[in-house]
Amino acid sequence: MTSINDLALAKGLTAEADAACIGLERGEAPILDQVSETTAELLKWWFQADFQDARSFNFHPGQRQALLNVIYAHEVLGINTLQDLYQVAAPEVMLASARDADIIRAPKNAYPKYCLKMATGTGKTWVLQALMVWQILNANRSPDSGRFTKNFLVVAPGLIVYDRLLDAFMGKERQGKRDFTNSDLATFQELFIPDAYREEVFRFAQGAVCPKEDIGRKITAGGIIAISNWHVLSEEGEPLEDEDVDAPGQTLDPKQVAQGVLPLSPGTTTSNDLSVINRRYERGGILSYLKDLPALMVFNDEAHHIHDFKREGEVTEVEWQKSLNLIAEPKRSRFVQVDFSATPYNEVGTGRNSRKSYFPHIVVDFDLKTAMKAGLVKSLVLDKRSEIGALSDEELDFKADRDEHGNPMLSEGQRIMLRAGLTKLRKLEADFAGLDPAKHPKMLVVCEDTTVTPLVAEFMQLEGLADDEVLRVDSNRKGELKPDEWKVLRERLFDVDRHRSPRVIVSVLMLREGFDVNNICVIVPLRASGAGILLEQTIGRGLRLMWRGNEYDDVKRENRHLIRTGKTPNSMIDILSIVEHPAFQSFYDELIQEGLAAEVDDEDDENTSSTGDLISVGLRPGFEEYDFAIPFILREQVEELEDTQIDPTELEPFGSFSLDQLKNQLGHGEKFHSEDVQAKTRFGDYRVHGGVMTATGYNDYLARITRRITEAVTLTEATGSSKAFANASKFPYIQINRAELAEGIDGFIRQHLFRRDFEPLVDENWRVLLLDPVTEHIIKVWARAILEAEESIVVAGAEVAHRRLSEVPKLAMREGSSLAVEKAIYLRLPYPSRNGGLEQTFMETCERDGSVDAFCKINEQKHTFARLRYVKEDGLPAFYSPDFFVRAGGTIYLVETKAQGQLTSPNVLRKRKAAVAWCDRINALAPEERSDAEWHYVLLGEDTFYGWRDKGGSMSDLLAFAKLRPMENKGQSKFAF
Repeated sequence: MTSINDLALAKGLTAEADAACIGLERGEAPILDQVSETTAELLKWWFQADFQDARSFNFHPGQRQALLNVIYAHEVLGINTLQDLYQVAAPEVMLASARDADIIRAPKNAYPKYCLKMATGTGKTWVLQALMVWQILNANRSPDSGRFTKNFLVVAPGLIVYDRLLDAFMGKERQGKRDFTNSDLATFQELFIPDAYREEVFRFAQGAVCPKEDIGRKITAGGIIAISNWHVLSEEGEPLEDEDVDAPGQTLDPKQVAQGVLPLSPGTTTSNDLSVINRRYERGGILSYLKDLPALMVFNDEAHHIHDFKREGEVTEVEWQKSLNLIAEPKRSRFVQVDFSATPYNEVGTGRNSRKSYFPHIVVDFDLKTAMKAGLVKSLVLDKRSEIGALSDEELDFKADRDEHGNPMLSEGQRIMLRAGLTKLRKLEADFAGLDPAKHPKMLVVCEDTTVTPLVAEFMQLEGLADDEVLRVDSNRKGELKPDEWKVLRERLFDVDRHRSPRVIVSVLMLREGFDVNNICVIVPLRASGAGILLEQTIGRGLRLMWRGNEYDDVKRENRHLIRTGKTPNSMIDILSIVEHPAFQSFYDELIQEGLAAEVDDEDDENTSSTGDLISVGLRPGFEEYDFAIPFILREQVEELEDTQIDPTELEPFGSFSLDQLKNQLGHGEKFHSEDVQAKTRFGDYRVHGGVMTATGYNDYLARITRRITEAVTLTEATGSSKAFANASKFPYIQINRAELAEGIDGFIRQHLFRRDFEPLVDENWRVLLLDPVTEHIIKVWARAILEAEESIVVAGAEVAHRRLSEVPKLAMREGSSLAVEKAIYLRLPYPSRNGGLEQTFMETCERDGSVDAFCKINEQKHTFARLRYVKEDGLPAFYSPDFFVRAGGTIYLVETKAQGQLTSPNVLRKRKAAVAWCDRINALAPEERSDAEWHYVLLGEDTFYGWRDKGGSMSDLLAFAKLRPMENKGQSKFAF
């Protein structure tokens, strides 16, 4: 029988959304016609393959599904209640169970409500911000649609998540100030926001974000992004109003009357404390402000805190969920709740009878297992030390002991587990330092209560750790710190990835969520509670990836394969070790059975390097001989026109006829008055046209001939199309000051045209100028003078900078998939472990071929400057790195090795066009700016390479033969070998 617990809603909605998004990668999905134009633009920007290829980071499949499911439900289906959504996506649930149907129809679900179940470390905050961008841009364009808003409340469960959200929206705090440029929106703007909308979103976000102390106080323009922790909404206090019962004759409770009138509550309890009274007052003000907003979208981060729990057999709601219900009531469907949680369930029952009761509004399920299989989080291993295994469950006490005075002390079992974790940490530190000294693995110890944390810190010091190598994060019973204590601690805590110390972090509840660092590699959970949700949250602190980059992909993929087959992984690269008590083994059994977790013991540790066959390869002595300096043209060679003055006395006068002869040709009639003669003159590639012969006076004539000369020399292409002429004239070849030109032509006509003074306005002499030979002569001599003046140029040389491959001093690679070389700056060069045979053979051939002076394999992740921009088949920009740089015979080659069948793919052809054009520009530089070498691009197919090699040909001859170069043929750009 299908139920809420089967996550049927998530499955059904995913199927619906996937069907509507078929073809989205190509920009052709049905959903694009079902959403607003703005949403369609966003979906294309986020998920169309052409845009994704142009970025170095994108949404992963889990984030993609979350975004599509919410947008499809809210905008395409237009749902107003949770019941609406079930009726479309999972109607069988309501039919199968009356209890589930009652839950779905409950008043608290009578508005749009979505829960996104996403594993820890899979980027929930990115989804939150993308959804906010979607709402903001649509609300600006359709403010009355009822589906979009610019009012947001982002709720965190505690200080850690709260500060993380402030960092994401406002930028990290440095010396008391936040810098928006390092906020998530600014840092990842390339992903979140299309170019045309960035300024709009940034302007709104910078003016709308309100920390909890500013909610209801800060004046914002057109919307608000209120960020708060849940305590602001959950402090004990009177409700805003009670609209459920109207009983005018009811006898009032004297205590309620006193509390409503007196500023202080009677008595001597802490309710008289001014801070308590102030919090109650502020809470009422914040709730009133949020309730009065016409629309609101609430994002609940770590939302497992907010829902039902069972007390003495009765299901009730936590205080801040009641506050959300109160805020939602007047808004109805204009209140939207989006919950994020890796564990969106309540635990029902105890012991072996406990089970998970999932939230009813889960619309996407991207769980830990899926994230592990996709390699988006660390893999999991259970560390089974022999000294732990030698003790039975009874002998290994998980709880702290008491001495004869009743003071707490660590039990022997806890000491053993801590030593096991510390042993693992030390091995990881030693092995990782050899591969990358900037990687600092950490150990997290989760204690049962705050009385144990100082004992653990003291024990670590006895084991040889210094004071600054252990960081204690104590908290009260709610998992909170006082604000002044937290301010001192937070900067050090969130910066642990970058520093060797602290090495061990000890906490109770404070770090169970929101502590999102990458380098937690060992977790020792000393808590006695076996609650599944707490164990999941504890593991979640160490799931974020530590090693990023394609050089580690093979190792991590191999590790996942070994774990799936029940074997010990070969390395600890992105592996999370849990030093666990055998009593909790059942929690991990399911992961182990599905091949998502493995067990290792201390013998495995001794025999296996933490880094497997990964090695760090540095520069060889004397690497300069084999280095490559890549030219970057910061400024092209500039040709500047001098401000040349044309001297009319140097222009050729009209010599075909004398002025008197021309006057006789005019006669005395109105011969030219009614004629519309369009003279067309062509000088080289310059075409002129216009109605000079229709001039009605000298000034008119002067204006017309000036315009015709200007057109003659500013248009670079002859055309008979008026439309083409109009378009071309918008972008002139050169710019001319028409006023100065008219003045010069006037002087030329009056003093030099006829080798004598000429008065155009005397006796209508100007009409002589209308004669075709005279007009053509004026145009010819002035157009030629202007074009010749263009040749008087000042050349500013190109400004060139150089980047060297040796700027990357080390590369990580697998020893088994690399080659020891002598002609490269590195001691070894890597090749792909799968399908890398051609690259391996190419390097071996270069190494032993005497015609090759130097070569290097380009690492796209490290040599980020060694890449070219090209335009893909769809017209979008992208980046491309060639496989190799090779220097042979005084020439430097950019070499791309390809399987024969890939040589003619459209994007390969476009890459080669861009590469050839780049080489052409480089070769135009002075020799000293390009290492005194010609640069060429080679697209080398495997048939050509192997055929040439097998015939004994040299690499220099092969590359010289295979190099591509541009050639022009009837205006079409082609390539020649």
